[in-house]
Amino acid sequence: MNALDFVSTLIARAQGWLHETLVQPLLFELGMMRLAEQAFDSIEWVLIGLIEIGLLALILVPLERRFAVEPVVDRRAVRTDMLYTVLHRLGVVPLVAFALFTPGFDWLEGELRLLGFSRMNLDQVWPGVTDIAWVSFLIYLVVLDGIDYWMHRAQHAWSWWWALHAVHHSQRQMTFWSDDRNHLADDLIRDGVLAIAALAIGVAPDQFIALVVASRVVQSVQHANLRWSWGRWGGRVLVSPSFHRRHHGIGVGHEGPAGGCNFAVLFPFWDLLFRTADYRPGLEPTGIRDQLTGRDYGTGFWAQQWLAIPRLVAALRQVVSDRSGGPGAMDPGGIDSSGPIQR
Repeated sequence: MNALDFVSTLIARAQGWLHETLVQPLLFELGMMRLAEQAFDSIEWVLIGLIEIGLLALILVPLERRFAVEPVVDRRAVRTDMLYTVLHRLGVVPLVAFALFTPGFDWLEGELRLLGFSRMNLDQVWPGVTDIAWVSFLIYLVVLDGIDYWMHRAQHAWSWWWALHAVHHSQRQMTFWSDDRNHLADDLIRDGVLAIAALAIGVAPDQFIALVVASRVVQSVQHANLRWSWGRWGGRVLVSPSFHRRHHGIGVGHEGPAGGCNFAVLFPFWDLLFRTADYRPGLEPTGIRDQLTGRDYGTGFWAQQWLAIPRLVAALRQVVSDRSGGPGAMDPGGIDSSGPIQR
C-alpha cells in the first residue's frame, strides 16, 4: 500500500466512523435521514479540507517567514482570510455547487438521451491511453483550467462580475490564505460553472474531489507571500507566486488592453497562448487602484460581503443604461472611471 492509498483508507475509515457515530444519529433525531447520503459525502470534504489546511500551514507559514516578499503588518486582514479558507476548504461552497447542479444536470442528461445525445466522456477519446488514471486526470485538469482561465477574464471584463471579484483583489497583504478571499456569490458562480463543466465532460464525483484539491493546493502556493518564480522554464509550466502576484499588482493586473494580465489559474500556457502573460520582473504592491484614494472594500468578512452588493447593483444599472443608451452610458469598449466600478 502506497502513501496515497494509506491516506485514502484513513479518510474513508474516519468518514464512516463520524457518520455512524455522530452525524447519522443527529439526522435521525432531527428527522432528516433523507440527507444521510449528502451528509456522508460532506464529511469527506471536511476531512480532506482539514488535512489540506494543516499541511499547507505547516509548510507555507515557515516558508513565508523565510522568503517573504514583504512583511505582514495587517494581521487582522490575514485572520479574515483564514476564515474564508476554513469556509471554502471544508467543502461548503464546492459541495453546495455540486449538490445544486447535479440533479438539474441529471434531468437534462435524461432529456438529451431521449433525443439521442449523451454526455461527453473525455477519458474515452483514446481507449487504452486517455482512460489511464493519471492521463485522464491531467486531461480533465487542463480542460477545467482552460474554462477557469476564460471565467477569470470575464471576472475582470464584466463590470457586474468585477463588483464581486474585487473582494478577492482588495487584499493588500497577500499570503497563502488569500486564495479563498472571495465573495460567496462569486464563488458559487465559478464553482457552479466548473461543476457543470465537470459533469458534462464525464468527471466522476471522486475525480472531481481530487481535481478540486489539486487546484486548491496550487492556488494556495501561488498566492503565498513568496518571492519565487520557478525559473525561466518552470514558470511557463505552472503559475508561480511572482507570476500571480503581478496579476494582483496595482496598476498592472487589472488594466491594459486585455483588462489585466496573468489570468491563468494553474497553467501559464493559457496566458502565453492568448497574449496575456506578463513575465516582467518586479514585485508591485497588491490591491486595487482606487483603494489608494480611499475606496472602502471592507476589513471584515461581513463588511466585504455586504459592500460588494451596492457595487453589483450599480454595475447592473450601468449595464442596463449602456444597453438602453441612457444618460451616463459608457463606451462599449471602455470603463467609466467616474462610475462605481474602478480598476
